[in-house]
Parts: sequence; structure tokens; C-alpha cells
Amino acid sequence: MTEPTTTNTGIPVESDDESLTAGAQGPILLHDHYLIEKLAQFNRERVPERIVHAKGSGAYGELVVTNDVSKYTKAKLFQPGVRTESLARFSTVAGEQGSPDTWRDPRGFAVKFYTEDGNYDLVGNNTPVFFIKDPIKFPDFIRSQKRLPGNGLRDHNMQWDFWTLRPETAHQVTWLMGDRGIPKTYRHMNGYGSHTYQWINAAGERFWVKYHFKTDQGIEFLTQAEADRIAGEDADYHRKDLWEAIERGDFPSWTVYVQVMPVAEAESYRFNPFDLTKVWSHKDYPLIEVGKWTLNRNPRNYFVDIEQAAFEPSNVVPGIGFSPDKMLLGRVFAYADAHRYRIGTNYAQLPPNQARAAQVNSYSKEGAMRYHYNEPNVPVYAPNSFGGPHADPEKAADGGIWDFDPTMVRAGYVQHAEDGDFTQAGTLVREVYDDAQRERLVDNIVGHVLGGVREPVLSRVFQYWKNVDADLGKRVEEGVRAGLDSSRG
Repeated sequence: MTEPTTTNTGIPVESDDESLTAGAQGPILLHDHYLIEKLAQFNRERVPERIVHAKGSGAYGELVVTNDVSKYTKAKLFQPGVRTESLARFSTVAGEQGSPDTWRDPRGFAVKFYTEDGNYDLVGNNTPVFFIKDPIKFPDFIRSQKRLPGNGLRDHNMQWDFWTLRPETAHQVTWLMGDRGIPKTYRHMNGYGSHTYQWINAAGERFWVKYHFKTDQGIEFLTQAEADRIAGEDADYHRKDLWEAIERGDFPSWTVYVQVMPVAEAESYRFNPFDLTKVWSHKDYPLIEVGKWTLNRNPRNYFVDIEQAAFEPSNVVPGIGFSPDKMLLGRVFAYADAHRYRIGTNYAQLPPNQARAAQVNSYSKEGAMRYHYNEPNVPVYAPNSFGGPHADPEKAADGGIWDFDPTMVRAGYVQHAEDGDFTQAGTLVREVYDDAQRERLVDNIVGHVLGGVREPVLSRVFQYWKNVDADLGKRVEEGVRAGLDSSRG
């Protein structure tokens, strides 16, 4: 026996087939709330498609580390024998949701690792380089690959206009126009982190790294004629192939490698190691095996698991950091911001984006569609005196720290001769305020504190004002204690 239909709030539905009307020939009634719910939901069941990489597919899998690279990184997911659940999304770059999978285009190769230290996202392509080297050109580049504003058509002249005006595109365009420009399937292409990242080991030593995912199925491609024919026959050719391969148990896999460059060698290397339009020679920096990455589970629902998946280079975990790669640093901002617009401010709470093992102790709160929240007794601000989470440099991700001139640090302003926190506040009280203003200041502070401030904060309030001005602090404490004694009496 099938289960009864309900509304989105679980209320049994009277009919799946007929709307409520005023008699058999009468108009539909507005209070048929199930009809309204169905139509309103239907009108809103699409979120905006991605500006870039709109057409894609994906699956779940795992990374198994088969080699010891711990001398290069302390990241837990890269320690020997560790298994880490993963989500992948492959995509074309310029096409819209319904565009053919077999257009000549780079392929996105985005991987999310659900580590015990939080999510680690590696957002790359099936090529080791890219068209541009500075993020300020990214909107221009993407618009040149999209459609003309007047007739809505894609335009090769526009594409080549941009490419030829930006000679840095030559390396990637050569990849694009070669065999790798149209892979036979997503299973038959490599993946690359493309950018230069930073690995940090347990001793604090830092290394520059590049990621390589080498397909175990072998590199295979489509000719232009084959791709054109398939585009007319099956626009979802690559999506279907990936799904069907996993369904029949033919799990695609990739062997993961890294190139490792000692930090000291970056300055004098023959290519700028942070330029996204360049590769590192394998002769100079040979591939080092890391592990085996396998896709073995299809999404249960494409929209939930793949369309709502949010990959962002800002997701790094301890042992991994950024580099001076300008394109990478631009993407660190842009991707998370795109998700907030496309999916909503609480996108990290959606199933494909939730941290699996790490406990999330965030001070983020509220906003549309929020359904995870801290316990009511956890403060919503930091710092606090009541056991709320606090930043711990020893446990934090290593982020974007690297040596350059000037060195990047997390530090306050350089203190000058009279830069004490309380100096100018004391001057204001003693030299600017007159007696009447000082009296009102004391009354205002006392009245505010009596509104509910309690120990241990109360003692800090008294010291705070004594640091501003000893006499002011004394008067505030006397006024508050008198008020407390009066309320108890």
C-alpha cells in the first residue's frame, strides 16, 4: 500500500488530480492551499544557474592515501592509509544548463574532501593551466566565451578577439584546441588543481605544491566530428556515461600525485611558479604519488547533491595553505560569494556542503533558510566570558601565510608613543568634558550597568573605567554598588 500524499508540512492531501472549484463549472478557489503550494513551489524550484560551469555532473567517492607524504604536509587527509569521503563535480565552462556536454571547452574538476578538520575543496580543471593570470580579467574572459548581448548567440570572433589581445592565453588555448579539448568521457580525463598551493608539515616547514589526478581509465578524446554528432544525439552524453558506469559498478578512479617545490627555489625558478598560465617541468619536479581517488556512489538526487554543491578554494584545512597565485587569491573571495548569491547565505548547511566529522562552532547566525544553530546558552559574539568557542592558532588552518616583502602577519597597528587604548578616552573625560558632562557620563554608565551586568564582567567594567580615568572609575563603581545594595534592600 502506498503512502498518502501530504503537503510540504505533512498534512494529508484530499486530491492529487482535481482542484477545488465553486461547483463543477465554477472558478478555482483561492483557498485550495495544496494547489497554491504546488504551483508556487513549481515557480521556484530552480535556483540561478552558475555563471560559470553551469552544466555538469558528479558523484561521491573516497580518497585512500597509499604513500607517505607526511614530510611535506601535516594535513590529516594526506597521512598514510587515511580514507576520506569525497564529492566530485565535473563540468563544462561556458555552456548553460542545457548545453551539450561535447562542446570544445575546458572541463571543471572540483573535489570536496570531508575531513575531520572540516571540508577541503580543490577546485580545478582538466588542464594544468588557465587562460589568464590575474582575476581582474576573469569577468572579461568569461563574457568573451558566452553570448553576444544583441542576438544571444555565441561568437567565435569575440572569443578570438579576447584571446589574441591577451597573449597569456596561448598556453591554455593550445590545450583547448588539441585533443584534450573534448574528452571522450569525464572518466577519461585528468584533473589538476592547476593553481600552486602550499603544504606545511608538522615541523612548520613549507612547500609549494601542484596537484595532478591521473585517470586510471587512460586519456581518450573525441574528434570534432564525433563531438558534433553526439551533441545532436545526446546533449547529456558525459553525464549519462558517468552515472551508468557507477551504477554498473565500473567505478572510475584516478591516481593522485603532487609536484613539490622547496620554498627557497621559487624565487629563481625559470618560470614564475605562481603564474596560472605556466606549468612546472616534471623533469625539475617529478610527480610524487599520494593515493587513489575513486568515485563509487551516485547522488540520490541530482539537484540536492550536485546542483546545490558549493566548492570554494577558501576551504583549506591545517597543513594546506594558499600561495601568491593571484588567480587563486581572487577565487578565494569569488567562489564563496557566488554561493551566497546563488544558493543562499546558509549554503554550508545543505547536505553536500555540510562538514561531516568536524564540529562546527561558528558565530554565524540567522539568515534565510537556517536550520542548524548553537545551543541557546552559547554567546553570539566573541570574545566572551561564558565558554563560547574561541580562535586557537595551534589548531587553525595555515591559510595564506608566506614570506614576502613586507611579510604577511596578523597584527594590530604599530604602537606610537601615546597609542594606549585608554589614553584619548581619558583626555576626553578630563580635558574636554566639563563637570556637568562628567556627571551625566557617570549616571549613564551606572544606569546601563545596572541593567543586568554581573560578575565576572562587572569587575572588569569597573577596571575598564578606572583605566580611562581613576576618579571616573571610582565614581562608577560607587554608583553601581549603591544601586545594587538598594535593589537588594
